[in-house]
Amino acid sequence: MPAGLRSLHALAAYQGPLPRIVLDAKNGRRLQLLRTLGIALGQVTSPGSAATVTWAPTTSTRRRRRGFDHAEVLARAVASQWGLPCASLLVRVAGDAQCGRSATERQDGLRFVARRPVAGGCWLVDDVCTTGATLRAASLALLGAGADAVDGLVLGRVALKPEPKDADTLHRA
Repeated sequence: MPAGLRSLHALAAYQGPLPRIVLDAKNGRRLQLLRTLGIALGQVTSPGSAATVTWAPTTSTRRRRRGFDHAEVLARAVASQWGLPCASLLVRVAGDAQCGRSATERQDGLRFVARRPVAGGCWLVDDVCTTGATLRAASLALLGAGADAVDGLVLGRVALKPEPKDADTLHRA
């Protein structure tokens, strides 16, 4: 589980048809598909005592090219289903996109800052958890801004091969 998260929930493993569906929704500008996926994502768990739903923003370049932030569309669908406010709490510090980078580059090359102080618990939404770098960086920024706890919610989670010493401490998504 990425550092900073209290829990991480996924709609499914990121395999089979899911990668193609997620990429098509993002890059094909299929907003209704993203909203439908967000509704399904909101059924994975319940909001508990969280005060807010937010998202890990994409790069400004990708947002301009697509015309939207896919994680925001997912987060707004989840928040609407749960009856919680959805707020833009994070700013992504300029840098390269995570796609195609090594695990080390992902961990070292990403930073978020909070837009304002954060109170209560937050649900942090993103499309995929590959190495956990995006969720880690975003959740640490939220905690640094005052969030009580941060829980993660993603469409897909890549199954990482455990190292032998960690085999007994892994948690299911």
